[in-house]
Amino acid sequence: MATVTLDGERIDDAAAFHAASQAAFGFPDFYGHTMDAWVDCLSYLRDDDAMSSIRLGEQEVLTIELLHADALRQKAPELLEEIGFLVEAINERYDDYGEQPALKLVLR
Repeated sequence: MATVTLDGERIDDAAAFHAASQAAFGFPDFYGHTMDAWVDCLSYLRDDDAMSSIRLGEQEVLTIELLHADALRQKAPELLEEIGFLVEAINERYDDYGEQPALKLVLR
């Protein structure tokens, strides 16, 4: 199972989240550093569109491990809530296309 780790102690706003995400997920140089761009990149993990350095198999799930989630919750609770909401929305997108959910968010 593929895993990407983000550190909530190092994320205090959207800019830091997007910088960490681009590095961790291997998003392309043209990544837009917005939540819409984050959703778009993570919606193609089973395709060859080069939106991430991660390629999942048909049944494979990517675990997004968010370390120190409590620290992020203290600094940017709305960001943490949005991440959870968007992971669910991305999984619904996969389901709409007849595929298995691709993401699992684990808060540590």
